[in-house]
Amino acid sequence: MKISRLLQGESLSISFEVFPPKTETSFESVKSATEEIARLKPAFMSVTYGAGGGTSKYTLEIAKNIKASHGVPTLAHLTCVSSTRQTVKERIADIKAAGIQNVMALRGDIPKELENADRTGWAYHHAVELVRELKEADPGLCIGGACYPEIHPESKNGREDIFYLKEKVDAGCDFLTTQMFFDNNLLYSFLYKIRESGITVPVVPGIMPITKATQVDRAIKLSGSFMPRRFISLVDRFGSDPAAMKQAGIAYATDQIIDLYANGIKNVHVYTMNNPDVAEKIMANLSDIIGK
Repeated sequence: MKISRLLQGESLSISFEVFPPKTETSFESVKSATEEIARLKPAFMSVTYGAGGGTSKYTLEIAKNIKASHGVPTLAHLTCVSSTRQTVKERIADIKAAGIQNVMALRGDIPKELENADRTGWAYHHAVELVRELKEADPGLCIGGACYPEIHPESKNGREDIFYLKEKVDAGCDFLTTQMFFDNNLLYSFLYKIRESGITVPVVPGIMPITKATQVDRAIKLSGSFMPRRFISLVDRFGSDPAAMKQAGIAYATDQIIDLYANGIKNVHVYTMNNPDVAEKIMANLSDIIGK
């Protein structure tokens, strides 16, 4: 089923993100973890894209297995940074052959070894180019895009960021999923601004449960996320106790999700880090709210 259709429903829902294995030896353990999460029957599951050969194949294998074994709609990520047009065409063909209807079109992170490389000859510089190529290859694909409530790290300002986001939506994005954030007011402000700019596609908030103190620095590095004082206090108080930190992190994420639902958001996407226990506890906390 197309995710754009799922997002048109009136009921509250939750979806989860998982990632493929990095090596063949870890394939079975990752597959098992993703199946445990799929058994929770989320609205859909997204599978991230591993750049560079092997893991891109595993993305489709994990996505196909989730759909076939548990009937959960899947969203396969696809990145284009530093790829050739031929490589991307082959990836698109693989997606279609796998029967995947939903694709998250991303530029992707620039490999560290290419950060200072001359990019003028690259086939792709921005996700919008991938969106256009996906639409041309198969107009029936449901295409998702990423957005940043706190401004893309490479944008000069919020106005420029929204300008390029609208360009991506106009190119064919059917919905958007946000990068993680820890203060819901940032999302509400962002939604107001993009609606004012004419972006009307559904926006799915992305929530990252921080269950280890060591995840905080990574979250800031990945998205430049603002950490509210109450969240910092939580980490300061419980960060040295793994069990307490996990419970507190899940409670904080749950609180964010409930607030989003209470303020008119119908669909929330949770970055599970392939942890079935975290996904299960969040679902349990929301069981009566979402009817699961």
